[in-house]
Amino acid sequence: MTNFATTLPAPMATGEGGLKRYLQAIRAFPVLSADEEFMLAQRWHKEGDLEAAHKLVTSHLRLVAKIAMGFRHYGLPVADLISEGNIGLMRAVKKFEPDRGFRLATYAMWWIKASITEFVLQSWSLVRLGTAAGQKRLFFNLRRLKSSLGAIDGQPLTFEQTKAIATRLDVPEAEVQAMERRLYARDVSLNMPASAESEVERQDLLVDFAPDQEARFIEHEESRRGNAFIAQALTELDARERRIFEARRLQDEPATLEDLAKIYGISRERVRQIENKAFEKVSRAVKRQAGP
Repeated sequence: MTNFATTLPAPMATGEGGLKRYLQAIRAFPVLSADEEFMLAQRWHKEGDLEAAHKLVTSHLRLVAKIAMGFRHYGLPVADLISEGNIGLMRAVKKFEPDRGFRLATYAMWWIKASITEFVLQSWSLVRLGTAAGQKRLFFNLRRLKSSLGAIDGQPLTFEQTKAIATRLDVPEAEVQAMERRLYARDVSLNMPASAESEVERQDLLVDFAPDQEARFIEHEESRRGNAFIAQALTELDARERRIFEARRLQDEPATLEDLAKIYGISRERVRQIENKAFEKVSRAVKRQAGP
């Protein structure tokens, strides 16, 4: 990762309007087709080609920005969130194995989110609170739970609300109250000026990150490829295996073992065995198509 980190454009421009300029700039990088991505990943993975790695990274900067915007309600600068997400992206590119048959975006999302999440925790100085799994759940779920309980932002939690959240997340009530103070002490109005010298409000710098044409294309390609793999794999099943597999695994409301047992005149256990056998066949076929 350190070999090609310096080839990235600056994660965030400084000064007023820097975020807007950055988001506009990264849209200039082309979205890669599956074949282009595979060839570039092969060049980086097998030959250490820095130019190939650079193209893989820059083609996914929009994905990082989109994920980072989902963390902006924690009150941290979006620029910093994007920078940390870019670090996660570079880690993902370094470890990405194209021969497994998956797209880089699918693999990189985990690394990007993990990098941003760790940064959020560290930035909030949760030295003690951030170490326990329960406290992390509290940190990332408090706002959602407050909303579900009808709590009003800016007003302290009631005793009943505090108790309900503590029970839901299995943490002491005192820690719910402590987290509440930490989180809401840093809330900043979106109507405040972006800087002391500016008349531009913070909300004016927010960007609509609804899926754009490129994101929809990537999602469509992933779906199309996965459906093609499954369709081909189903041809390796006999008629009964296929009907049971489709009824149990591919329907929005799966058929019950009991219903299928009545249809085929066999036991529920036999239906389960046929389903599992069919699933194993489909899994092997999909993996074979996707690569080692």
